[in-house]
Amino acid sequence: MASPFPRLNRFTILKLSPPQTLVLGFAAIILIGTLLLMLPVASRSGHSLNFIDALFTATSATCVTGLVVVDTGTYFSLFGQTVIMILIQVGGLGFMTMATLFALVLKRKISLRDRLILQEAMNQNSMEGIVRLIRRVLIYSLMIEGSAALLLSIRWAFDMPLGKAIYFGLFHSISMFNNAGFDLFGHYRSLMGYVNDPVVNLIVMFLIVTGGLGFIVIADIVDYRRKRRLSLHSKVVLSTTAALILAGTLVIFVFEFTNPRSMGSLNIGGKILAAFFQSVTPRTAGANTLDISGLRQATQFFIVILMFIGASPGSTGGGIKTTTFTLMIGAVISMLRGREDIVFFRYRLAQERVFKALTITLLALLLIVTVSMVLSTTEGRDFLEILFETTSAFATVGLSMGLTPELSLVGKILICLTMFAGRLGLLTLAYALGPKQGKPLYQYPEGKMIIG
Repeated sequence: MASPFPRLNRFTILKLSPPQTLVLGFAAIILIGTLLLMLPVASRSGHSLNFIDALFTATSATCVTGLVVVDTGTYFSLFGQTVIMILIQVGGLGFMTMATLFALVLKRKISLRDRLILQEAMNQNSMEGIVRLIRRVLIYSLMIEGSAALLLSIRWAFDMPLGKAIYFGLFHSISMFNNAGFDLFGHYRSLMGYVNDPVVNLIVMFLIVTGGLGFIVIADIVDYRRKRRLSLHSKVVLSTTAALILAGTLVIFVFEFTNPRSMGSLNIGGKILAAFFQSVTPRTAGANTLDISGLRQATQFFIVILMFIGASPGSTGGGIKTTTFTLMIGAVISMLRGREDIVFFRYRLAQERVFKALTITLLALLLIVTVSMVLSTTEGRDFLEILFETTSAFATVGLSMGLTPELSLVGKILICLTMFAGRLGLLTLAYALGPKQGKPLYQYPEGKMIIG
């Protein structure tokens, strides 16, 4: 079957594995975005953005992170902001998803190889129903983004001209649903001007949460009325997400209740709303209604933990993912109880899942620790500030304590690589660099080693 996806060299591309195709595809999109952002028309001043800053911005947008070295709202022109918005949409849904959209519109068939790449991109265990899932991803995304854009436009029409309100509504709807965190309010303020606004807060939180749940879970929720049941994956994702948001709200509310640099001037309702928002946004969104640099160190470190956990598989977010975190907690509980099996909702999980969760967690920790150690040497800043920025980059969150705009050349390159690794996934990158080996034909004798 003919493939709908363009190829520079068909025979060369066919030799690439799905992980390699994904890595090169995202790299190509970032390069195109970099070149477009370097054009004089992309800036309001008419001057060209230097290559490193353009590369950083394109990487942050494509990897739906939100860390910025130049202020999006004041530096970029309408053309530049539109390029960023398109990069966010393509990066959030995945370039293979967007390519499938064009293929479906043109009524072209999806080849077996393209289905394999889609399976890898959506983190699925099989190709069964993958094209149907992509259709639903596109439909749900457009419906959610469109509805939220309309509501935000109506709200912001009270604060700005109608045309600007519509544009702001569209941009922020795409940015927040894809968990990118880019904003147009300027001066690195994000949504701090709307800390007491329940309408903006609730709409943005809805976008962040739905974008971070994953399209499989959204589809499962939509089908619940017909099936009257949820899959194990959806149950784990929904319960973990709810627990993390509630726990985060409580911790942030308690730690920041009397902090004059954050919530000290807010009334009780505003404090609850601000704590709720700051609990949701570390799930890889990047927007904030409080000054992150003004939070207490305990709160900042707690947000680092929330960012490290991140969103859920198959979503627009990053981090080690909620299912990985829950599986690790389940393994600890099972060990403490003296049980061999990990059971969630009366389902036993295979050991292979535990090994995968452990691998992802350790690789993520290794990457964050390594990058943080290097940046602590090159940047000469407080270690918590460096750890915060590094974790934000890996988890594609975009929250910042103010370090990113002041990064050195080495720092910008390192954060770019960290964002890229966080968006693609460490296992995908590992498989791209060294493809998976088949199962061994023999086993070594079992050995015993003292642990703990």
